[in-house]
Amino acid sequence: MNGKTDDQIDQEKYRAPALSKGLDILELLASEVDGLSQIAIAKQLNRNTSEIFRMLMVLCQRGYIEQREEDDRYQLTTKMFEVAHRHPPIRRLTSIAGDAMQRLANEVNQSMHLAIIHSGKVLVIAQVDCQDNNITAVRLGAQINIFDTASGRVLAAWMDQDVLDNLMKDVGTEPADKYQAFLDDLPKVKEAGYCESQSLTIAGVLNLSAPIFDFSGKVVAALTVPFIQRLSGTSVASVEECRERLIAVTKDISRRLGAGAHS
Repeated sequence: MNGKTDDQIDQEKYRAPALSKGLDILELLASEVDGLSQIAIAKQLNRNTSEIFRMLMVLCQRGYIEQREEDDRYQLTTKMFEVAHRHPPIRRLTSIAGDAMQRLANEVNQSMHLAIIHSGKVLVIAQVDCQDNNITAVRLGAQINIFDTASGRVLAAWMDQDVLDNLMKDVGTEPADKYQAFLDDLPKVKEAGYCESQSLTIAGVLNLSAPIFDFSGKVVAALTVPFIQRLSGTSVASVEECRERLIAVTKDISRRLGAGAHS
């Protein structure tokens, strides 16, 4: 007996060091807004620069990362985002929601975005703008701290407790008051059926967010309008009208995804 558990033996048996290094690099760069140099990547991953260099070259050749000419830092491209969108559930969701989102944006004269939970963050998977000259939009592919969003509250409010507990582990360390405020909001969001709150990142923006359910009754996405009050130009629906139309659209998208079919 060598004292190793079955899990440890399996982990050693199926090790793929090169793949692990590549994934480590991708996960590290995913959390870096401004990219990292080869030396910084090697240091953070506790690897030598030569082995990191080989992995960086392969990832660049495959189009997953790119090196900026001005400072030689490496950063992610959009390829992982594009690959994720080939996944049938996300492709079906964005396909069904896309036209409905654009119609709603034109009706209420507001921009809006569709988001899911990914790796403990809110990931924006679709974004549409209204026809007005002035808009408030969230970048497609943006990954946002769940505590700073109405979308995060909607996506978490209907979770089973064990799923919510795992999400809280994924998000990492946050100030206790921010963490608790988020959890305290969830029952209120679920009872109301939507989230309406002042933006925690942009003054003067009121976030309206409603859930989209799939056939199993699980919340799979949140559709959010960063509502702005226009002082001139094209007329706009009131907050109440916008909220009402938003909820109606999310219910229709949910129905088209099969929600309620087995109730």
